[in-house]
Amino acid sequence: MRRAKRTLLNLVLGVLVLGATSTSLRAQTAADYDYENLTFRGIGLDWGYIWPSKVVATPTYSLRLDLGFLGPAVRISPSITYWSSTIRTRELARLAEQLNRLPSLQDRNIAIQPSELGRISWSDLSASVDAHLVWTTPFDVFTYVGAGVGLHALNGKGSAVEGTFVEDLLDSTSGAVAFMAGVESQLFARLRIYGEGRFTLVSDLKYPGFRVGAAFMLPPRTAPAGGGTQGGR
Repeated sequence: MRRAKRTLLNLVLGVLVLGATSTSLRAQTAADYDYENLTFRGIGLDWGYIWPSKVVATPTYSLRLDLGFLGPAVRISPSITYWSSTIRTRELARLAEQLNRLPSLQDRNIAIQPSELGRISWSDLSASVDAHLVWTTPFDVFTYVGAGVGLHALNGKGSAVEGTFVEDLLDSTSGAVAFMAGVESQLFARLRIYGEGRFTLVSDLKYPGFRVGAAFMLPPRTAPAGGGTQGGR
C-alpha cells in the first residue's frame, strides 16, 4: 500500500514537473519532494457542471481533501466526484447500429431501433488524486494549475436494457487523467472559496467542466526550518 501510494504520487508529480516552466520549481531537486510531508489540512465540498461527449450536460458533486504540500509549491488534493445523466440520442443511434452488427441478430433478421433502447442513464463515481502547482498573487488570492489521475466507475441503467448484455457493456471501471486550473480566496480565518476549470479524459469519454466550492481549513502547521511557505497556504 505504501509503495502504491508513492508510485501514484510520483506519477502525478511527474506530469506537473514536465509541464512546469517556473524557474523556482526547476531549481528544486527530487529530494525536496516526499509523500511523508503530506498531512490532512482541510476538506471542501463543491458543485460543478460538465459537458460530456456522450451524455447530456449535467451537474457534478465533489468532496475534496487538502493534504498539504508534497514539496515546494506542489499541493496534493484527492477528491471523490459523482454525476449522473442521460445518454444522448445520437449515442443511442450509434449503440443500436453496433448491436445490429452482431451475427446473432443478423442471422435472425432482427434490427434494433434506437427508440427500442428507451431512456438510458449513465452515472459516474470517481476517485482522483490531483497535484497543484500553486503560486500567490498580489490580490490576497492564490492560483494553481495541475494534473491528476483517477479511477472512474461508470454505470448504465435503463428499463429496456436492465439485466441484458447491453447494460453490462455500459458498466465499466476505467482509469482517467485530468488537467485543471483554479483560483482560491481565504474569506475568513478557516474558510476558503475556490473555482476551478477542469478537463477530464476517461477511456472514450471526455468532458470539460467547472467547479465552485468552499473548504474548511485546519490551522496551519508550523513551517519546518527552511520550509518556506508550505505551512501558510
